[in-house]
Amino acid sequence: MTARKEIRNHPLTGIRVVEVGIYMAGPFCAMQLADLGADVIKVENPDGGDIARDSAPFLDGESSAFIRLNRNKRSLAMNLKAPEGKELFRELVRGADVVVENLRPGTMGDLELDYLRLSALNPGLVYVAASGWGQTGPYSQLAGLDIMAQAMSGLMSITGESDGDPVKVGVPICDLVCALYGTIGALAALRVREQTGRGQFIDVSLFEAGVSLEVWEAGRYFATGEIPGPLGSAHQTAAPYQAIRAADGYFTVGATTPRNWRSFCDVLDHPEWASDERFKDNPSRHARRDVLIPMIEQVTASKPRAHWVSLLQEGGVPCAEIRTYDQVFNDPQLQARDFFWKGRHSKLGDVEQIGSPIHFSDTPVRRGRAGPGLGEHTSEVLRALGRTEAEISELKAKGVLGGT
Repeated sequence: MTARKEIRNHPLTGIRVVEVGIYMAGPFCAMQLADLGADVIKVENPDGGDIARDSAPFLDGESSAFIRLNRNKRSLAMNLKAPEGKELFRELVRGADVVVENLRPGTMGDLELDYLRLSALNPGLVYVAASGWGQTGPYSQLAGLDIMAQAMSGLMSITGESDGDPVKVGVPICDLVCALYGTIGALAALRVREQTGRGQFIDVSLFEAGVSLEVWEAGRYFATGEIPGPLGSAHQTAAPYQAIRAADGYFTVGATTPRNWRSFCDVLDHPEWASDERFKDNPSRHARRDVLIPMIEQVTASKPRAHWVSLLQEGGVPCAEIRTYDQVFNDPQLQARDFFWKGRHSKLGDVEQIGSPIHFSDTPVRRGRAGPGLGEHTSEVLRALGRTEAEISELKAKGVLGGT
């Protein structure tokens, strides 16, 4: 993992984004745009900034998660409740292409900084509003965190074991997918703007992001009326496609095609299973998982995971060990593809970053800075707006601005 000299020919070089984001959905959306080369100015409250800055663990007082979630951005600490802060924000937006925010619906309106007002100043503005439930509808004013969206979207009803307690997806999946939809929406709206000259308002929610992922579940319910339930690690329609017990833990297997199923049976030294009428196809195997999986594990429990994974890979059967994060962050495949990189932090020096999974042949993603200190770029941004050092100092003295 080495620091890189920043390249300037990124896909979104020349695009200006203003983020009013807290914690996850807004910042993760703006991070995608920053990775793609956009100049992202993160507007934060001078009194503490984004609440994600309070997330442990800390490195010399800096949140380890924050400096990764907010990489490639500049921080402007500015009080949006102050009249001077509102006016500076409007001035900033006049020269911007995109605004990203994930405050509760109506908050930007209360600040007089909503899309209708801002688009009157900048008709080409693309405005992404991420929220828990959407900008309209009976839930719109409810608090909307990822776990609530996972619960209400049905994701928690299919996650975990059938006889276990409710379990959420380990990562904040609704937050993250909502952010990705916001990114897709922003890019699409910028494309439309090339044709029309006008921006537009984009409404994305954690709730709908969660429901949008339920392709298999919708297929079953709308076809049969059956309400899907939790299957542990098993697939909704295919088998064997799940975690399988070995002598020293579990590995995963996906022997779902006729060829892979035959190879799987051969590796386990039970070729007769491939011609067993009970397991003739995926629907049959899936319907009889309560018989099939114990049969498989009676064999696999005799040898360690590495033994089975090696043999299955030789046989062309999709399989993998279940990794822990110390293994993931040192994985040879990720190292070979130069996935991890180091971003420069003003206090901490070079810090490791998770890479973008998008690999461009000609216009690579940006690998620049780690997440900024609170208000680290306040003076820099205000000087670019034409403010003098005296004016900036006066606004800082009044509490309108923070940082350096």
